[in-house]
Amino acid sequence: MKITLMVWRQKCCKEQGKIEKFVVDNVEEDMSFLEMFDILNERLILEGKDPIAFDHDCREGICGACSMTINGVPHGHEHGTTTCQLHMRKFKDGDTIYVEPFRNKAFPVIKDLVVDRTAYERIMQAGGFVSVATGNAKDANNLPISKENADLAMDAAACIGCGACASSCPNGSAMLFVSAKVGQFALLPQGQPERKRRVLAMIKQMEKDGFGGCTNMYECEAACPKNVSVRFIAKMNRDYLRASLFTKSK
Repeated sequence: MKITLMVWRQKCCKEQGKIEKFVVDNVEEDMSFLEMFDILNERLILEGKDPIAFDHDCREGICGACSMTINGVPHGHEHGTTTCQLHMRKFKDGDTIYVEPFRNKAFPVIKDLVVDRTAYERIMQAGGFVSVATGNAKDANNLPISKENADLAMDAAACIGCGACASSCPNGSAMLFVSAKVGQFALLPQGQPERKRRVLAMIKQMEKDGFGGCTNMYECEAACPKNVSVRFIAKMNRDYLRASLFTKSK
């Protein structure tokens, strides 16, 4: 396969970026999208040019680091798939592919396709944890949890914090990410002592970092590589309302 890549190049957040054209020959169908970029970078290095900077780690769809916007869609057009799991057989010989970094004002570009997603880390630090001493892991039968709640908590915990939701949202909202991290604890006994404080703190930090508000566009759910449902946003909104009323009544 012969692929034409139109790639966003930007030295740092303080400089203007631009699209540069690259042609990659001998692309095999079984290559992942990142492996195709590896080949291009090897060629650029041999030519004495600056390779394209992009994030990656596990390359197994677990870490969420591979944050590329492919033809206008975070992680590409393949539903429920991270960039590293996207294979070149999903494209055709002669295709032109536009590749840009994740777009959100809370994710400034570090270089080329690499963005700074520490805003997500600050949200997690605000309340995405259980601070009480839980001790050693107990036998599952000693901690009664309904199957429905256990399954929903696992669905929420599937979020890998890649940032695709906030990058796809027309408002730049991080509500799906925050609701997943709030929801996984709200459904379990261990998360109840800090439930009110957690939702208030995490939403406050989300707003402080400049993420937009949710207007139910559902772009976040469509772009999520782990298929996290927008129903967690509704659950979080109810928790936020209860916590706000409780705080005002004290």
